[in-house]
Amino acid sequence: MKNLINLTVVALVVFSACSDKKDEYVTEIGVDQVEWSEVDSIDVAEFNSDLKQGKLTIDVGVYFPSNLDESFDKVTLFRMMKSLQAAKEIYAPVDVQINLLWVKTGEVDPSYFAIQANEVPGIPNTEYTNLYEHSFRNPAKLTEETQQVFESIVEPAPNNDRTIYLVVLQDVFYPFLTVSEGRNWMMQTVRTGGLSFPTYSYPGTIPQKHRGVITITNLDRTDRFRRTIAHEIGHKAINVSHEYKDISPQHEVYADGGLMVYGEGEEILSGEEGRWHVERLHLSPFLYRMNESGSKEWNPDYEENGHYYDPIYGDYIIHFGGVPPIEGGW
Repeated sequence: MKNLINLTVVALVVFSACSDKKDEYVTEIGVDQVEWSEVDSIDVAEFNSDLKQGKLTIDVGVYFPSNLDESFDKVTLFRMMKSLQAAKEIYAPVDVQINLLWVKTGEVDPSYFAIQANEVPGIPNTEYTNLYEHSFRNPAKLTEETQQVFESIVEPAPNNDRTIYLVVLQDVFYPFLTVSEGRNWMMQTVRTGGLSFPTYSYPGTIPQKHRGVITITNLDRTDRFRRTIAHEIGHKAINVSHEYKDISPQHEVYADGGLMVYGEGEEILSGEEGRWHVERLHLSPFLYRMNESGSKEWNPDYEENGHYYDPIYGDYIIHFGGVPPIEGGW
């Protein structure tokens, strides 16, 4: 456990003015909350000037630490805003708009700049289940340190579980199991440029108030500069892994075409041929419509913690087989 963590329990209870019911926002792991302030140079109103009432909308907030190491230049405020603007353009053709809530900056505990996102998994996926079924049975789990980081950075708010938070860090490592040789597996770690912590990977294991967090650590390369934020929002809001048309999801998929594979593609397709991406996006609990009275009418929430086959998606799912990771003669 980090020496700089102040193990004090922070609790904020918000009472509804129109109901006897109360919503409690209590930290599970007490840490010092970052003191955030809005970045004056970012014109949020201008960014949102094209929003339309009644259109499906995603709320996004940006957390950009003010004390990143001087040698870190993979993410800048300029690149963040350009990538977020690109995300607006990518989602516009499927009738979804992005509402920027704010861009905030503040001093973050430097020990939080590099994290291991989740615990090392103990059970590899084999041919008996596909990736989504395996994740439902064996969900990923955040490390204790990652939970502390999210607790420190994300401010308590009534719609924490409905809001996308883009959190800039310097390094986020994602460990996973892969075949080494024969019937042996080994742990590998990938250095991520963006990590979405999607509910299909973490069904029931990620705290409800932190399920909207996306970490951004590299917008330096040209392909990352434009697509990263849109791609990571897709993991969160479409709730799918790296897949496209007849390409079933894997940890890494490179192909020409869709937003949800690695490459230069930006399209979000509908129908079974497009793996129901538009339909799943439009059903996401992270989306709402603003009604005439100025209130947000949210989509229904997940019924089973947001795994890929959650009942909210109805028939907008793909049943596909698992892939044998090793030769059958073992």
